Amino acid sequence: MSGEYTIRVVCATLEVSRSGYYAWVHSTESTVELKAQGEAVGRHRVARLMRQDGLRGRQRRRYRVRTTDSRHSHPIAPNRLATLPAPTKPNQVWVSDLTYVPTDEGWLYVAGVPDRCSRCLVGWAMGSTLDTAVPLAALMMALRQRRPRRGLIHHSDRGVQYASTDYRSALADHGLIASMSRRGNCYDNAAMESF
Repeated sequence: MSGEYTIRVVCATLEVSRSGYYAWVHSTESTVELKAQGEAVGRHRVARLMRQDGLRGRQRRRYRVRTTDSRHSHPIAPNRLATLPAPTKPNQVWVSDLTYVPTDEGWLYVAGVPDRCSRCLVGWAMGSTLDTAVPLAALMMALRQRRPRRGLIHHSDRGVQYASTDYRSALADHGLIASMSRRGNCYDNAAMESF
């Protein structure tokens, strides 16, 4: 049969890539083949032999989206939540953050603004990028829905979206006071992280 069909035709018929076929042809014996030949091969033995030769298997790392980029030149607000008592009524403290959801069409980024007292989501927005526009749209929804008094504390992480000129301007225009978590400390924004 080797002369009757080309490798291209055989691979296409069997729905195998040609590179996969050639990798198989040139591969060394696998543990399955060694077991079939009567060799004593198991996962632990292979691991021990690899360790003896100074070898380690590589595991594929799961891809994790990073939503917070705090390496920027924008101003950082102090952590005002650290000294404030817990809010006693709605519209005293809002928290905000971004997260992501994997979809069949790619990553979907979601920004939320919950009220820290009621734990009610007062604003949200979604988008396909991590631009400032997504959390800004969530903030604007919260402002339209709640119409808070001046002096409300708005707490977020140090991400570039929340430190950007546009976001800080929106906070100032509506009389909101910015507060940001300490660097790399998710506990400062625990109310939002748990949400």
